[in-house]
Amino acid sequence: MQTFPAAASPASRYMRESNLRAEESSPIIQVRDLEKTYKTARGSLTLFHSLELTVMPGELIAIVGQSGAGKSTLLHILGALDAPTAGTVHCASTNVATLSAREAAAFRNREIGYVWQFHYLLPEFSAVENVAMPLMARGIGRHQALDTASNWLREVDLADRSEHRPGELSGGEQQRVALARALVGNPRLLLADEPTGDLDESTAGRVFDLLKRLHGTHGLTSILVTHNLDLAARCTRTLRLESGRLSPR
Repeated sequence: MQTFPAAASPASRYMRESNLRAEESSPIIQVRDLEKTYKTARGSLTLFHSLELTVMPGELIAIVGQSGAGKSTLLHILGALDAPTAGTVHCASTNVATLSAREAAAFRNREIGYVWQFHYLLPEFSAVENVAMPLMARGIGRHQALDTASNWLREVDLADRSEHRPGELSGGEQQRVALARALVGNPRLLLADEPTGDLDESTAGRVFDLLKRLHGTHGLTSILVTHNLDLAARCTRTLRLESGRLSPR
């Protein structure tokens, strides 16, 4: 006799819905009293002074500021690529400041998608192989990883370029492959450091349009470092990093 799972009780459904609402109403990034100091030949260099940042799920935030203000360093700390000197950094329910090197690598692979100004694609591999790399690093089989990567190349309108190597792609195409690679593992957070900085104005606009579309359709929370104030104005909000602190622009 065939059996079916019992329907969830009203109480259990209420608990699941309550937990989902609580997660959506809680910050996905919470930074408190952040400080970062480097030792140099000329003494200590302090980038951040009691920096505070709260990011809610679904936000698309632009961070602007002068070169050398620490924008890239802040992204590195949020993404567990660098550690703060002091303060707390909670990102995707994880205190990233306390992670070991191995834990940080697993956290990045699971929760974070990165896009840099330079694409950092591996030149000896095809576009689809480059996109599949993060999945294979998780231990996912090559066939499944390549299938998923192919789907993502379709999402960034590059299905017909999947077997091309990076040197055979334009700058805009390379950055779209990099975006697909960043998102192939379904991260909750997208961190983008000048993702359009090496592109001409027209191509930069198209890449940003794609990033913004994927941000919405995949329910991402995204932080974008940029010098392009026109693109920054199209984000949920813009923050300026100046004198070691963030402030609304």
